[in-house]
Amino acid sequence: MSNHTLIVEDLQLTLRRSTRRKTMQITVERDGTLTLCAPPEVDEQVLRHFVAEKSFWIYSRLAEKERLQRAIPSKEYVDGEGFLYLGRSYRLKLVDEQDVPLKLSAGRFRLLRSELPKAREHFIRWYSEHARNWLALRVKSYQARMDLAPGGVRVQDLGYRWGSCGKGAQLYFHWKTILLPKHIAEYVVVHEMVHLHEPHHSPEFWLRLERAMPDYAQRKAWLAEHGIEVEGI
Repeated sequence: MSNHTLIVEDLQLTLRRSTRRKTMQITVERDGTLTLCAPPEVDEQVLRHFVAEKSFWIYSRLAEKERLQRAIPSKEYVDGEGFLYLGRSYRLKLVDEQDVPLKLSAGRFRLLRSELPKAREHFIRWYSEHARNWLALRVKSYQARMDLAPGGVRVQDLGYRWGSCGKGAQLYFHWKTILLPKHIAEYVVVHEMVHLHEPHHSPEFWLRLERAMPDYAQRKAWLAEHGIEVEGI
């Protein structure tokens, strides 16, 4: 598979050609970058025409992402602020004494007032630890039926990706995955697990994903539309 940049008017796209692809597809990534996937034999003029035909859709998606990003306020670490965990919002309560800097207890995130300067770090650490355990359990529950043996589960900041695969069949997930509703986080897990069989988004990839998760399309659509809402942490 080879990549290079294609510019059509004021749109810049990363062009990915793959022998595994049969059709052309444009993706608007979470950070607003554009990717065009195509078979190797498609002429550049055909690609340009395809992008021009899809330009209204592209501009609409970009405008929607920009609107959503502007609408996401950054979190304030004050009493009553809501923080997501597996799709539910829990209010923050500042406390003067407890055994750890941050914990979820009795339906509230409780943060030591003395740790306020490091509040974001504590939330990221808490989310990462809980994501590692929860995601590893989901992987374990799917691996036998999907005929897979992942090398392990790692949680880190993946930028604008929810997940990825690495050497030794390692599965990587963004710590923000744990903010998503359970059935959406589970979709991210299964999506990445299918990549261990099929590295690219080929027709075979989507067929295998559908076998593992028959309602994947609804979950995928929800993530595309609402995933950005978990950004403001």
